[in-house]
Amino acid sequence: MEINRAPHRSLLKACGYTDGEIDKPFIGVVNSYTEVVPGHIHLRTLAEAVKKGIYANGGTAFEFNTMAICDGIAMGHEGMRYSLPSREIIADTVESMAKAHGFDGLVLIPSCDKIVPGMIMGALRLNIPFIVVTGGPMLPGEIRGRRYDLISVFESVGAYKAGKIDEEELREIEDYACPGPGSCAGLFTANTMACITEALGLSLPMCATTHAVDAQKIRICKRSGEIVVDLVRKNIKPTDILTKESFENAILVDLALGGSTNTTLHIPAIASEIERELITLNDFDRLSEEVPHIASIRPNGEHFMLDLHRAGGIPAVLKVLEDKIRDAKTVSGKTIKEIIREVKYIDHRIIRPIDKPVHKEAGLRILRGNLAPRGAVVKISAVDPKMYRHEGPARVFNSEEEALEAILGGEIEEGDVIVIRYEGPAGGPGMKEMLAPTSAICGMGLDDKVALITDGRFSGGSRGPCIGHVSPEAMAGGPIAVVEDGDIISIDMIGKSLQLKIPEEEIKERLLRWKRPEPKVKSGYLARYSRLVTSADEGAILKF
Repeated sequence: MEINRAPHRSLLKACGYTDGEIDKPFIGVVNSYTEVVPGHIHLRTLAEAVKKGIYANGGTAFEFNTMAICDGIAMGHEGMRYSLPSREIIADTVESMAKAHGFDGLVLIPSCDKIVPGMIMGALRLNIPFIVVTGGPMLPGEIRGRRYDLISVFESVGAYKAGKIDEEELREIEDYACPGPGSCAGLFTANTMACITEALGLSLPMCATTHAVDAQKIRICKRSGEIVVDLVRKNIKPTDILTKESFENAILVDLALGGSTNTTLHIPAIASEIERELITLNDFDRLSEEVPHIASIRPNGEHFMLDLHRAGGIPAVLKVLEDKIRDAKTVSGKTIKEIIREVKYIDHRIIRPIDKPVHKEAGLRILRGNLAPRGAVVKISAVDPKMYRHEGPARVFNSEEEALEAILGGEIEEGDVIVIRYEGPAGGPGMKEMLAPTSAICGMGLDDKVALITDGRFSGGSRGPCIGHVSPEAMAGGPIAVVEDGDIISIDMIGKSLQLKIPEEEIKERLLRWKRPEPKVKSGYLARYSRLVTSADEGAILKF
């Protein structure tokens, strides 16, 4: 017995831990349970299952919590400014709690958008063994044989404003679109991040697509609890698993599925905890030439996460991409190639073969040009092909709210290019997701007639010709800051080009006249975040 640790043991005994438990590996169970978020409302149950697995294999579990913001509830008002910045708070919480209490390993139980990368980022700073159990998708809602999800509700608001549905139908969709716990039923950011986590090798096979209400999720939790104790005993650290190759595997899966554009923020941010600029937009750009878009999942198509799961989940996706995938270790004890070899079934109606894709282009494209010198991102898999190339006059707005008012007020004309600026990481501050404007555009039937460009970002549920993450952002004096109403903007998603069609000398003169506006938020966490955050093309991480 180490005499100097008697006070520490005394405090643990005050919590009810025995000498026997104190002698075993300490496993932190990081839970983002909250009564506000449907993706997290069931995580108490999952945490209990994880703890059973830890104890079954000779470890001692210590549960603690992180915060969780629901982007859907925060959408369209001041609360959305806090969504992306919460990722850094979550990372700091995991790092602080685990370091302060000397945990030997961690099980991370996140579900929604920023919580998944935030927990992983914090755990990577410690470089102790950990495993991730994502909370699982929500089932789709159903009304008279038709399936719905949260995006159906957002788009129904636009449909109501356009007179396409009445208030009674809107209320019915509101009541039934989200039927219970889990992260929203399509391949939006939360479920995209779960798929990426599994492809990275940080979750057990089938974890990403196993639904929140499925008993298989409980079994995965128990098994994950057992495995993390083995990882501690064998001292298998995350840096043994996360290599350049494993990150590229995850990007290939993301591109092939047509996942959320937010992955171009989160994957580089996660990788930066291992090595700065290990993954950049250049990697997404390069790898987008290697795979087509092979699954038509909401919001890109008619299928839901439930269909992807039944079609074989992420192991089946890896199998289809086998020739492009590099071998890598995973927390399961099997390599990626071993997991691929065990795949026995793929429903190719849902996960298309490489030679019969949904689209020949990968799901995401990186655009560059004089309007986005350091890059911009579009989910091309969610764009009508006739909008792959578009040229039109700019309609410029300095906030999401101004743009939404103009869209719903019928002020946008066919052919327009809506520009929303000062909504980037620093300018927002917080880089708000803009699901309300994109959903309004789609609900009003304009998604094949107008384009939207912003230095902000979009929900994983957004669809249509929506180009985000324009870098440098307006607050940093990027060219988007000097676009004027009527300027012609040229978009070429196939040629990966985003151009402001005015002379370069004119752009330079406007930039010389430009003055940085006053920050929108001058106190509290967001003011600090605004001063420290990097550009979207760097993952919107905080400066050291």
